[in-house]
Amino acid sequence: MIRYSEAEIPSLHGPVRVVVFHQKDDPKKEHVALVYGQALARPEDVLVRVHSECLTSEVFGSTKCDCREQLERAIERASERPEGGVILYLRQEGRGIGLGNKIRAYALQAEGLDTVDANHQLGFEADLRSYDIAADMLKCLGVQGVSLMTNNPKKVDGLEAYGVKVLRREPIEIRPSIHNARYLATKRARLGHLLDDDGKP
Repeated sequence: MIRYSEAEIPSLHGPVRVVVFHQKDDPKKEHVALVYGQALARPEDVLVRVHSECLTSEVFGSTKCDCREQLERAIERASERPEGGVILYLRQEGRGIGLGNKIRAYALQAEGLDTVDANHQLGFEADLRSYDIAADMLKCLGVQGVSLMTNNPKKVDGLEAYGVKVLRREPIEIRPSIHNARYLATKRARLGHLLDDDGKP
């Protein structure tokens, strides 16, 4: 990853340093780190959320998933803690299949498939995201160990596989709604997400 540009900006959650990275193999592909407070002052233990872009929920207000709520919750934690925190915002829409294919998958879900089977029907794995990008970004920021905000054990394994020490996992659960209950239940049953809720809204 190439640390390309950065600046501090005001936000609804206070000042935040925005650091933009370019992928070495594709300079047009940008990913962002949001650094709140003095998060990098203790690089051996940094509160971190690795979050993949979800245009449909975060911009268009879709309620089919819990992505927007998870992002908002993570930002609140990072900005409110005295030690701050870091949000990595990765441009991996639709668990890596892209926006157009994500909408195609939504159409298949409307016909009865769950999110995993819809991806398979389109010829994709259930999750195509790679965590080497996040690991490289953290290394560029000087981060040595993280407290990871996630329900997904694959994120823990993915970061550790690329040399990032995950000290602990912090759950970041959102209560299901009538629109996303099936989606969350599928993440729990088929993707191994550690969700305590029974999936009922």
